[in-house]
Amino acid sequence: MNRPVTPISHPIIPLPRVPAWAVPRSTIDSDVEAAYMAGSALNSLDNLVCYNAPWLGAWRQRLALKAAAASVKLMRHTEDESALRDAWYLRQPGDELGPAGNVLLAWRKLTDRSLLPTVGVLQSVADLLGITWSDVFAECIEEVADGVRSAAPAPVIAARAATAIMREDPKAEALAWWMADLALSRRMGWSPAVPLLATQIHADVLRTGPDRRRGRPDAPGFERAICLAVAAGAAEACQLAAGIAQQAERLHEVTPKLRAKGAGDVIALLLSDDAVSGSFTSRAMTRWASRRLFERLQKVDAVRELSGRSTFRLYGL
Repeated sequence: MNRPVTPISHPIIPLPRVPAWAVPRSTIDSDVEAAYMAGSALNSLDNLVCYNAPWLGAWRQRLALKAAAASVKLMRHTEDESALRDAWYLRQPGDELGPAGNVLLAWRKLTDRSLLPTVGVLQSVADLLGITWSDVFAECIEEVADGVRSAAPAPVIAARAATAIMREDPKAEALAWWMADLALSRRMGWSPAVPLLATQIHADVLRTGPDRRRGRPDAPGFERAICLAVAAGAAEACQLAAGIAQQAERLHEVTPKLRAKGAGDVIALLLSDDAVSGSFTSRAMTRWASRRLFERLQKVDAVRELSGRSTFRLYGL
């Protein structure tokens, strides 16, 4: 007789959220107001990260997917979040990810990092993003390190990190956003890093100035734009966390009733990753058993089916 899965205990407390007044909903022309909104939003997001919930891994990977989709659009590719998710989770061993899949890998690498990258790591990220390497990029690492050690606010350090990359190569915008997000996380002390700014690349809050053009790391007023992106991104990230937390709580409730061998591995993956294949297999679980498990979890609203298909399904919180 199979033993029930032991649930992962966690405290049930209200999750932080960004106050409505700190979410930019129109053009903000004041640097002071933008910075004030960013500070409040970062405080809420910092409280969420420090909450250290068991589902924060899934939350980070969902944000990485959003950042990758925004980066792919920046590169004028057509893949959306669903296509990127399929490329990642439905690939077979040895399959090439392709250019768009490599972008997702770059952002997943960011969620694994607690420290600033070495030259080798940054070069590998540039390759994944399809950006020609320049040795000057290596100097940006020390620039960011100096910024993190300074007393400058986190959004300012992030803006300067992105600008340093773009100053060397105006075509390296995807890498600039990657570096900005890592710099922001390092200044905030988030370990591992949280993709945030890149999720707002195409958001209205970055359309500043009289011509309402999308703000780029080499454009005037970029620090104010970054503050607005922080505020908007933090609000969306907190809202995303609330939905994932609700699913995780339901999963927590039904876990003691699960007696399938290998169910614990599936639960751990659901809490740590964006999605799990409906055909998941392990030493303890067959493909057929995993399908039955996911069908049961979906029936009791403990997971969501993410693909919208009847075959090759993907499940997540």
